[in-house]
Amino acid sequence: MDTLAELDAAVTECRACPRLVAWREKVAVTKRAAYLDDEYWAKPVPGFGPADAALAVVGLAPSAHGGNRTGRMFTGDPSGDFLFRVLHELGLASQPTSTGKHDGLTLRGTRLVSPVRCAPPENKPTPAERDTCRHWLADELRLLRPTLKAVVVLGSFGWQALLPVLADAGWPVPSPRPAFGHGTVVELGDLQLHCCYHVSPRNVRTGRVTHAMVCDVFASAARAGGLF
Repeated sequence: MDTLAELDAAVTECRACPRLVAWREKVAVTKRAAYLDDEYWAKPVPGFGPADAALAVVGLAPSAHGGNRTGRMFTGDPSGDFLFRVLHELGLASQPTSTGKHDGLTLRGTRLVSPVRCAPPENKPTPAERDTCRHWLADELRLLRPTLKAVVVLGSFGWQALLPVLADAGWPVPSPRPAFGHGTVVELGDLQLHCCYHVSPRNVRTGRVTHAMVCDVFASAARAGGLF
């Protein structure tokens, strides 16, 4: 695959993990009461953002009634609502809300990706599912490499999934591999990694992560990417 458009199309056809396929399709039938009238996407969710992005945001996986419903990464759930407010405030998103694939939202210099492309039960992919899905992340980063300057990693799961991909792609990942910690910045040659606690409802509710904390990380990463 030579373009992100080709990659995105191929992602949506993947059925490599039987447990995830069964779950994403079951959720689309049972639905949540608030979305009974919605037609769920119920397929793997491709990345979202321009093909020449300088900044990538690596999450965990789509949520059952968020990305699995809307077909767009980080869209339709509280984590996405939090993230897009931050991106808009920093001038990286054209609007502060993301509700669906046809809402007109665009991102500036920023691409949203995840190590696992299907919604997992209880938001917990298995290590085997993470590894099976790894090649999609590797292909996406390969296609972004000519312009990619910085990555924000949301949570330790994304961190553990991302570092082997970067190492295999030739970025100079040190050994032992650096530990995840909010606010940690790691230089990998021409690529700068920024760690951020995941913007999950639980982390936000407990105060483990705040709007200001996330803005600080994204602002630093955007500067590294030349977006400010």
